[in-house]
Formats: sequence, C-alpha cells, structure tokens
Amino acid sequence: MNCPKLPSPALRRVLCIGGGPAGLYFALLMKARWPDLTVTVVERNRPFDTFGWGVVLSDQTLANLAAADAPTAALIGDAFNHWDDIEVFFKGRSVRSGGHGFCGIGRKRLLNILQERCLALGVDLVFECDATDDQALATQYDADLVIASDGLNSRIRTRYADVYQPDIDTRQCRFVWLGTKKKFDAFTFAFEQTEHGWFQAHAYQFDADTSTFIVETPEEVWKAHGLDQMEQPEAIAFCEKLFAPYLDGNALISNATHLRGSANWIRFPRVVCGHWTHRVDIGGKSVPVVLMGDAAHTAHFSIGSGTKLALEDAIDLANTFAQVSSEGGDVEQVLEAYEGRRSVEVLKIQNAARNSTEWFENVTRYSGMEVEQFAYSLLTRSQRISHENLRLRDAKWLGGYEQWLAGGKRVPPMLMPLTVRGLTLKNRIIVSPMATYSAVDGVPQDFHLVHLGARALGGAAMVMVEMTSPTPEGRITPACTGLYNDTQQAAFKRIVDFVHAQSSARIGMQLGHSGPKGSTQVGWEGTDEPLPSGNWPLLSASALAYGEQNQLPAEMSRADMDLMRDQFVDSTRRAAEAGFDWLELHCAHGYLLASFISPLTNLRTDEYAGDIHARCRYPLEVFKAMRAVWPADKPMSVRISAHDWAPGGNTGDDAIEVARLFKAAGADFIDVSSGQTTRAAKPVYGRMYQTPFADRIRNEVGISTIAVGAITDADQANSIIAAGRADLCAVARPHLADPAWTLHEAAKLESRAVEWPKQYLSGRDQMYREIAKQKEMAAALQPTTAKAVPVE
Repeated sequence: MNCPKLPSPALRRVLCIGGGPAGLYFALLMKARWPDLTVTVVERNRPFDTFGWGVVLSDQTLANLAAADAPTAALIGDAFNHWDDIEVFFKGRSVRSGGHGFCGIGRKRLLNILQERCLALGVDLVFECDATDDQALATQYDADLVIASDGLNSRIRTRYADVYQPDIDTRQCRFVWLGTKKKFDAFTFAFEQTEHGWFQAHAYQFDADTSTFIVETPEEVWKAHGLDQMEQPEAIAFCEKLFAPYLDGNALISNATHLRGSANWIRFPRVVCGHWTHRVDIGGKSVPVVLMGDAAHTAHFSIGSGTKLALEDAIDLANTFAQVSSEGGDVEQVLEAYEGRRSVEVLKIQNAARNSTEWFENVTRYSGMEVEQFAYSLLTRSQRISHENLRLRDAKWLGGYEQWLAGGKRVPPMLMPLTVRGLTLKNRIIVSPMATYSAVDGVPQDFHLVHLGARALGGAAMVMVEMTSPTPEGRITPACTGLYNDTQQAAFKRIVDFVHAQSSARIGMQLGHSGPKGSTQVGWEGTDEPLPSGNWPLLSASALAYGEQNQLPAEMSRADMDLMRDQFVDSTRRAAEAGFDWLELHCAHGYLLASFISPLTNLRTDEYAGDIHARCRYPLEVFKAMRAVWPADKPMSVRISAHDWAPGGNTGDDAIEVARLFKAAGADFIDVSSGQTTRAAKPVYGRMYQTPFADRIRNEVGISTIAVGAITDADQANSIIAAGRADLCAVARPHLADPAWTLHEAAKLESRAVEWPKQYLSGRDQMYREIAKQKEMAAALQPTTAKAVPVE
C-alpha cells in the first residue's frame, strides 16, 4: 500500500513507552511506512539487555510477520529453532505426534533483532529511562500518540484504571521460568507425580544449545513441598531431581538470580481491559494513550500467545492507520477500529487460554486416563484444536489413536457404540430435548411423531422427548406435553413404537415440572412471558417470581412435596409402560427442582435449604423414588445447570457436589447444561461453551456425562468424545434444521480411512436409504402450522 509522508496531519510524533515486542514492532512498522514520522521508544533497561528465556510463535504468526515487514521476518526466521513434534510424558510412558509447526527464539535475541531493525529505520531508542510519568514523557517528546506498551505490570494502565477498567485474575498455579542446555527435539510436556500432587514441565529448544524449561504446579502442591520457603538454588535442585529423567544430567539454570527466596515462582495474572484508549490533555493537546501487548491483555504461556498477541496488536494498529488514512479518516477512527477489532480477536485467544490454563491447573482430574487419551486431551485442551485439525497435522498418529479408543477398529469417536445398563446406543449422538409447543391438553400430536420420528431415522443414537410434565400445572405453556393420563401415554406409545419399528434409534423421556417458569406463552410469542389470561397457580421452592412480570409462585409445603414426588413416580411408571428406553429428570434451567438447588431461588428456612447438600435433598428424594420404579436395566440421567452465571449462584464447584449426590442416588449420566435459573444470568457463550462443565464432572466425579450447547458439527463431537470430556453429545439446533444431521455429518467422515460400524454398512448407500425413508414419512405426515424452539 502506498502511504503518504504522514498517516495523518494530526500525527507527527509517536511515543512508545516500553521496549518490549509490542512497542518495538509498532515503532518499526510505523517508521517503515512513514519515514517522515518521528517515532521514539523509551525503555527502562540498558541497550540490548533483556531477561527471559525462549518464546514460541506458530508458523501462522511467522506468516503474519512476513506480510507486515519482510526484512524483520527474515531476520527472525533465520534465528528460530523450528520443530513439528509434541511429545507428552505421563506415568512412565510417552506419546509423540507431529505437524504442529512451532518456532522458538530467545526473548533476548528477538528483542535485539527488533532493536536493530528500529535503529536501521531511524527510530529513536531511549534506554535506561524509567517511565514513572507518562504525561511528562509525552510533553518532553511532544507526542501526538502514546503507545502504552509497558508490560504486564503497566503503570499507565494502573494510573488510568478508571478508564481502562482492567480485570486481573491471578491463576492457581505457581511456575518458574528456567533454562537448560538439554536440547529437546520436540515441544515436550513432562508430568511427574509426587506425594503431594502433580508437577509439569513445558520444555522447548529456542537456540542452538539452549532450551526453555518451565516448571508449574498448583499453589497447594508448591506449598506442601516447602518451595515457598526455599531459596532459588534449593528450589532449582528440587526441580532438577524431580525432572532428572528428561534432563540427561543437564542442570537447570535461572537468569533471575537477583531475586531472593521464592520470588521467581509466580502466579500467572490474566489481564482483560474494558477499554484500550484514553485521552490525556498535554499542553492543551488531546493525546490518545493506547494500550498494547501485555499492558492491554495477557494469555497464559501454555498456548504461547503473549508475544504473538503483542506483535499482532502492532500489525493491526499500523495496518489500520494505513487503511483509514488512505480513506481520509482521522486518528479517532483508527483507534476505534483497532480496539473494536483487536478486543474481539484477543478475547478469542483468551477464552482458549482460559481453557488451557484450567487444564494445567487440574492435571489430577485427568490422571486416571491412559497416556494415549491424556495426550489427546492435552492437545485439544483449548478447544481451538479439533479432531480433524489433528488429522491434518498427523493423520497416522490420529488414526492410531482412533483405533486404540475404539478397541482395535478405526471408527470415528462419535460413531462408537455405548452400552449403559441393558441399553446399547449405536453411536454417541443424541437429539437434545426441544420444546415444540405443539401439544393439545398435554397430548403429543402428529407433529411430534414427525419431529421425533424423522430425527430417529436421521442417524442419531437416541431422540429425547421435550420436557414433559407429570401434572397439568407443571407444563411450561398450554402447548407443552404432559404424562399424567392414559390419553397422553397412548400417544407417546405410538411414537415410541414407531421409533422402535422403523429405526435403530432409541427414545428417551425427559420429565420435569416448570415451577416458577410455568404458565407462560409459547416460545415464538414470548419466551418465559406470562400468559395474557388464563394463568394457573405456580409452585416453587420459595415464593420468588422468575421475573417482575411473572406471577408469584407458592412455596411448596411438605404435603405439596409428597404429592409432587408421587406424581413424578406415576409419570415414571407411565413412561416405562409406553416403552421408553431412557428416562431423564430435569433439575436445571430454573424449573421446579432446579429452584431447590440454586441458592438464588431457594430462600427456604427448613431442612431443604442451606448448603448444597440440603438444597439437593428434595430433588434427590424425587429421583430416588423414580429410580425405584424405573426398570433396573434402563438408564436414568439428570439434567443440571452446572453454573448459574449470576452473582451468588451455583458455580462449577457446586455442580461437582450435585453430580456426586445424584451418582450416589443411582444416576447413570449427568446431562450438563447451565444458566437459565434467573433472569440475571449472563452466560459466556461460545463454541461448546458448556462442555468444560461436562468434562469436569465426568473426570472429577467419575460419572458419565452428556455435553450440550453450541455443538454444531462432527468435528466438535469427535473432539469431545475422543478427549473424554463427555460420553454423549446432545445436539439440538442442527437437528432442527436437518433431521438427518447425524447421517450427513457421518457421511462427511466417510472419506476417512475408517472401519464403519455395522449399523452404517454400505456407507453412503445405507445412509441415504434411511434419509429416503425419513423423507417419505415426513411427506405423509406434514404438519402445516407447528413450530419448534430448541431448548438445550
């Protein structure tokens, strides 16, 4: 792009406070494009002096550097140590996979390259200047733009915290950044168990003879070994002994010997800022002070993105100046575009980094796995690397893993069968319950036959009926299903019989009572909004309305609780008589039983309130009574809200206890949803955003789980099952759009070298025979007015 002498008449002088990767790279990019621009970088350290070991960049980041400034990229590329393999050591065994494409470079070497490039372009580098007052520096250099690239402990961010609104979350592990002369030929993760817990090492070579060696462990394990009381030499000796099998006699080295005691062991601070730009009046001139790099955000070192984010911040802002200035825009437009775009991109990385961080904080959670699955879980821990992405990286390794996981057959993980009690599911995909608001007096109609029957023919292992009430007053809306009379039971049996006769799928019933969220309009008229007229009385754990516009429910008495328990039992018997294969109790989403479990909705003063065990007492009572009459050879699951997403509500820790209680009561599965318990809930949405809750419950409690929520393709389902994050995937919206979603997703996998399970014999031909049958049935019974709203 051809650029004018200056990017804007209002921008003549740029001051970068902080000479790390962000400040230096932005300075050289701006000077390379606009030679007449005066650019100054102020750094507190001495010339060409920095600390740290190696940093990691991906091949993709290198490509971004090449596009931004080819000479700098060439210098960095020449200094990199490149590797493709990752090796994981765990419980005396190891797994190695390739195709990962990373580069390591010494932090000092990287900064020296950037410094040299800045000098060559004419950037003014000012060293040994401790920037205690950004306004004084901006005045001194008559700056029109200040880049606050002063690092993790940014003074500028702190000074204007009321504007930048930083949120700093200090994580749970302690880590120390060391080096060694052991040359690792792969990015190496080594895990060692001690009497107090797990330690892990992240090791990679970054120059001809040196490797970074990061040692990390949870805070409580660190303290249990007395590392908080050790001086550096003693602590390093401890680490050398612990990781001796991987060091081959080489020492571990510290380059922070000036620190006393255990000060070199730190906890990672995750930094998120609400805003990145602040304007300061400097001599009557409004000067923007813009955060960049670690001053604006951090991402845990386990995904190697801190330096990447800093460099890409610099690229984005420089590119935005070029683009907006060429269109006649001003500096304000540039900064708005920069913050708007980068804050979103950084959030994506930070979400992935959060998943990765939590994985390493909870190695114990996965310690029961064999190294094969442990390594797969590690590689996919951030949820950014998927099953098919791993195939692109190393197809041979992934094929071997699929074969190991399936007991010797090459079967995609989502197509592996699963046996629970006396029931065998042909694969790991189920159609999640979806509120269709199409019943009449609680009786399922032809619509339900078409809706459920079509999806049973569409390849899923099991279809789940929408939440069905054991009482007329327990329905969410007047158009919701019930199972409290013979007519309803007979209508459901018709659907069950069709599924069993015409498909290889199973069918499950979800029983639940709406509680404080009942007597509302159908979904497409107003979700959770009360009926304009004809409302019926509501029950809940406490006399607390779901919202100001919702009616006030009555607090359940002991007599109400006895009657309701018995009504659930009666519906359970009816479900068994109708021939359902699976039964689920709905204890989520703010409905009746969920209102007992959440402290936000349970304000009782009796034995059914208090701690999580007391709040679960009545839902457990109902579940146990149902389990007692449900056939012993058929599974039962419980849907829970694993997080209330609201202050003072249940969190993931509470979900663990809830799952343990239901497991002890005889539950076979926990169906892991979240939120919807209060109108104040503010979920953090994203791809597979509820899967981490299912992962934690499965691997900490030791109970099978169903993952649900924003699972949209086979790649995601395969990743979830293969990593052991859940045992089943419940998919709603994709099945609503395409009844044969499972078949179509399976067909996409057919090009892989796999051995198809017998239920998919003849591959595509068999699939499309089932699809044709589904279309034929849908044409015969085509409803004209019914709609469906997925409620996962």
